[in-house]
Amino acid sequence: MDLRIFTEPQQGASYDTLLTVAKATEDLGFDGFFRSDHYLRMGDGDGLPGPTDAWITLAGLARETSRIRLGTLMTAATFRLPGVLAIQVAQVDQMSGGRVELGLGAGWFEEEHKAYGIPFPKDRFARLEEQLAIITGLWATEVGKTFDFRGKYYELTDSPALPKPAQAKIPVLIGGHGATRTPRLAAEYADEFNMPFASIEDSERQFGRVREAAERVGRGPDDITYSNALVVCVGRDDQEVARRAAAIGREVAELKENGLAGSPAEVVDKIGRYAEVGARRIYLQILDLSDLDHLELISSQVRGQLV
Repeated sequence: MDLRIFTEPQQGASYDTLLTVAKATEDLGFDGFFRSDHYLRMGDGDGLPGPTDAWITLAGLARETSRIRLGTLMTAATFRLPGVLAIQVAQVDQMSGGRVELGLGAGWFEEEHKAYGIPFPKDRFARLEEQLAIITGLWATEVGKTFDFRGKYYELTDSPALPKPAQAKIPVLIGGHGATRTPRLAAEYADEFNMPFASIEDSERQFGRVREAAERVGRGPDDITYSNALVVCVGRDDQEVARRAAAIGREVAELKENGLAGSPAEVVDKIGRYAEVGARRIYLQILDLSDLDHLELISSQVRGQLV
């Protein structure tokens, strides 16, 4: 089971804070550091010092780390034109030596679009599908050849399809709860399917839908990696769990129900139940980025039991 650290910087984090967490992620043996792609805090608070851009952040981290995978859960397709995003991600992949992964979603948080003057179209899923076709098509085009695309929302003509990533193929992550369109899109484009903040039962159901969709397009059962993103709150005893829950404004009982919370043994057991329904990777949502002791505890007493 791969364990990756997943952060929500829009809640209030500077680049220096993210760098500290990313370096701890690498030093403590986790597989990757991922971040959300949002420009506005959710819930109460001031969000200071303000948002950081996902791909600018990852470019910096690409030069400051050497082993961990780097990526987004999920980049909003509404934020960037597909040709521009393909260039950005390929460049960061080069800067990292081939350690980048692209999670791409339709975008959903209307308030952040209003706050920063970003269009929020109604037909976001259809636009996402064209973006996936364009980005993967640009990367797959042989050097010396050109790429063309004629869609409803985007047109590319005689694109040199450069630069190329360092990796032969940048892994593409698609996720979500949708019962029909999401599995179809994952079957066509995803190297990994992520189920965010879902129960074991809902994850099993959605993983099954994606497998069925993948089979319909001729993909094998192991062609897609299945993963979950879950909030984590681990403590050596009940008091420590309660303290960490209070620090992120959550209740222990709710965290145990909807995330990975409790003692290391409890968390290992619950991860095992996700593994039983097909999860091979867990993104641990860390909401208190100042608590590096939390990462150390998870590494030594949770990760250590799963490797």
